[in-house]
Amino acid sequence: MPENSFRLHEATIEEIQFALRLGTVTCRRLVDLYLARIEAYDRNGPKINSIVNVNPRAGEEADKLDRMLREGKVMGPLHGVPIVVKDLAQTVDMPTTFGSVVFKSYRARKDAAIVSRLRAAGAVILAKVSLPDWATAWFGVSSVSGDTLNPYALDRDPGGSSGGTGAAVAANLAAAGIGSDTGGSIRVPSSFNNVVGVRVTTGLISRAGMSPLVHFQDTAGPMTRTVRDAAAMLDVLVGYDPEDPFTVTALQARERGHYVSGLAPDAMAGARIGVMRERFGADSNPQCAAVNRTVNRAIEAMKALGAEIVEGVTIPDLDEMVMTTALYIHQSKHDFNAFLAGIPDAPMRTVDEIHSKRQFHERLDLFDQIARGPAHPEDLPDYFMRRKAREDLLRAVLNAIGKNRLDALLYPDVQVPPPLKSDVHSDRWTVMSFPTNTLIASQAGLPAISMPAGFTDDGLPVGVELVGKPYDEAALLRLAYSYERAFRPRRAPDSAPPLAGEK
Repeated sequence: MPENSFRLHEATIEEIQFALRLGTVTCRRLVDLYLARIEAYDRNGPKINSIVNVNPRAGEEADKLDRMLREGKVMGPLHGVPIVVKDLAQTVDMPTTFGSVVFKSYRARKDAAIVSRLRAAGAVILAKVSLPDWATAWFGVSSVSGDTLNPYALDRDPGGSSGGTGAAVAANLAAAGIGSDTGGSIRVPSSFNNVVGVRVTTGLISRAGMSPLVHFQDTAGPMTRTVRDAAAMLDVLVGYDPEDPFTVTALQARERGHYVSGLAPDAMAGARIGVMRERFGADSNPQCAAVNRTVNRAIEAMKALGAEIVEGVTIPDLDEMVMTTALYIHQSKHDFNAFLAGIPDAPMRTVDEIHSKRQFHERLDLFDQIARGPAHPEDLPDYFMRRKAREDLLRAVLNAIGKNRLDALLYPDVQVPPPLKSDVHSDRWTVMSFPTNTLIASQAGLPAISMPAGFTDDGLPVGVELVGKPYDEAALLRLAYSYERAFRPRRAPDSAPPLAGEK
């Protein structure tokens, strides 16, 4: 590789590590280049505003990793790779705000489990990225950091609640990022920012040290510019953690640690993909029609790769089951309060206190509803019926997969393109009325991947979601990798082009 051949813009984890081994870039140089992009595009220029806090020790960590390389040592599979982390995962070397102005200056005493795993693998935690207060919205608004913009259309929203991760990764402010997903908070912003996002089978990745929303539904996950990068991140993140009892699930994942090695460029050939047309928006709505055209082009691309497209897949009473199994208003207040009680120096200790003092962003209708919900969910007469209904939803989805002999279900992540910021601030959308399909996999506890389908005719990103059976992460990654390799649907945003000094 020639000395000047490394190009930061759109660089993959594999390309970064190859350049590090070859010596055409250093870990410190990588950190400095990404910090220059943050300064140019996040804090100035288009002012995307995805970064909440930059790690003051990032350069020092990079220098240590460079010394190891000079000694012929590699710390792990992400050695020297700069990563951004959603600011609900606690970090010892910079504040963790949880998106809340209440916690603007809070410093954790211990890293979250996912942060520890990333550091152990050699990653540099470059910065913490924005989210709505306590991850309670589909949109990029926060009481601590304000509005995050969509780098593809600065008058549009990046989605939520991992919108900061999606915008930062899309704009090449880091090599990759970490989001979290309860109802679709990885997949919605992945769709809106033309990146890959993976929700794993609940429990494969530890949530220890992360603020909850619905504790039996939450998961962290990767948001990346390529499928291979997502697989590389999962190879590090998936695993058992005694601090999170839900991760006993990871003991049953046969392909953990082998997601990259299992990728196959021909995986679409012969795969049966079930298209759920009932989850597409109405073509009579111009916004839905724009999404549908883009997703249909992606379906035709899969067919060209040899996939068997199975039309007419339906799940009876699906809308009712999704509504019944939504437990945010029932469960989240209890989970927030339990989390706050475990923080010794928390500036506020209950949802009621935060709510009564109006210390949350005014557009967070879900947080407002959560605050008015029960402190003890089991006191509600329908709580246990709703918990049981999750099993019914899971069986219904798996029966649709089994009856049609499918490798995956397919539908758009969201039925509309990224919304205008003016619509977000005029309350056109509420959390419960926003037309997202991501709740299905989340509330059934199933794995799903959002991958770029392409762009609408006016240049807005659209994502397509594949949903599989429990522990099907490797199979979903293979399908997405096959599609991506052939059709290259990823395109960098014009708002954050390469800087002059990036080579």
